Amino acid sequence: MSKKSDPNSKIIAENRRARFDYFIESDLEAGIMLLGSEVKSLRKGGSNLGESYASVEGGELWLINSYIAPYREAHLWGHEERRRRKLLVSKRELSRLWNATGREGMTLVPMQWHFNDRGLVKVKIGVAKGKKLADKRATEAKRDWDRQKQRLLKAH
Repeated sequence: MSKKSDPNSKIIAENRRARFDYFIESDLEAGIMLLGSEVKSLRKGGSNLGESYASVEGGELWLINSYIAPYREAHLWGHEERRRRKLLVSKRELSRLWNATGREGMTLVPMQWHFNDRGLVKVKIGVAKGKKLADKRATEAKRDWDRQKQRLLKAH
């Protein structure tokens, strides 16, 4: 029997550039502390993860430089668009992330925001290593070859 899709779960924003710029070694799902106006703005779809990153500071995990559009109806009790937001993970996951970022070249990249089946906002964080220019070119060449191969197979 197939599962029915939940109307609460939906992808809010996705950082599509993350897989192009980084080698994603592992990922995890974290909760996020938001204000009410931020959640309402996310439900309307006004957000961007393009230039954001995550960092372990003071024994806590933070999402830095993520954009959530202001919610017009909450003009008195609104929020800052690019404020630091605390991410909620277990102590074991936090120590694993802290150890991973301590290694050379590893960083925490937010990959997507989504509502889970209960309607809560979750962030998918990737532990990643930056690609060099040659790696990016190789990825692009492989993607182009795969496209061309599919066209050739479809034509014959």
